[in-house]
Amino acid sequence: MEQHLRLTTFIQKLTHFSELVMMQHTIFSLPFIFIAMLVAADGWFGWKLLLLGTLAALSARNFAMGVNRYLDRDIDILNPRTRNRPSVDGRVSEFEMILFILVNALLFIAVAYFINPLAFSLSFPILVILAAYSHFKRFSAAAHLILGLSLAFAPIAGAVAVLGEIPLWSLFLAIGVMFWVAGFDLLYSLQDMEFDKRQGLHSIPAKLGVKNTMLIARSFHFLTILFWALFVISSDLGTFGILAVGASALLLGYEHFLVSKDFNKINKAFFTVNGYLGFVFLFFTILGVLV
Repeated sequence: MEQHLRLTTFIQKLTHFSELVMMQHTIFSLPFIFIAMLVAADGWFGWKLLLLGTLAALSARNFAMGVNRYLDRDIDILNPRTRNRPSVDGRVSEFEMILFILVNALLFIAVAYFINPLAFSLSFPILVILAAYSHFKRFSAAAHLILGLSLAFAPIAGAVAVLGEIPLWSLFLAIGVMFWVAGFDLLYSLQDMEFDKRQGLHSIPAKLGVKNTMLIARSFHFLTILFWALFVISSDLGTFGILAVGASALLLGYEHFLVSKDFNKINKAFFTVNGYLGFVFLFFTILGVLV
């Protein structure tokens, strides 16, 4: 009975941590690290790199989200949308969050060490940038791009893991990811526009309003498609690469259509459409590499 109680408590705590970092959002970054690894290896890159790449992506994201939740406790407790987060309602304590952040930082550095020297050298500045997002939104509307930059490291990391260098095509892919994430973060931030205004937070919706935010998000996603097209050309992915970019353009167009019609569909646009996009891109990349 006592063992069952301990197991139940442990599972509940894991659930709280999963909710803390919104584990389901990992689907945004994982496909792009694998896309880069496939292109860099010109095919299958091996089980070892699959494991290390997955661990690197998960630990980096856990670290970033842990820092974000820890630093944003004072903001989240005031926002009706976020006041029930585990970091605010006490389900995860401050000590547990700090420990979680440190463990994931050390895990990320350790994984990078076992990949190659360049990955290890880059792991330290990457952690600094990942931790910067929570600070930026307190004084700069560039926070949306900092969030995009954080996820943009995924394809660069994938290329570095396989090649030990940063090829030009991985930069095109990464810049596309940066604008993709920044664009859909702008749409997601529309939910908190009035709250951000009251709290003096520097989001683009709070500063420029709905119409301008929608326009900037469309511009960012246009740049996304442009840089992904450059990635396809420079990596020689051929017809399937073109299909990947075309499918991405259609999905992003659908995302903007959903949000423009009804703000209540922001979550559907954010989670569902963007979740599919990464895996559709990965699917066509696999076909492109195989063919």
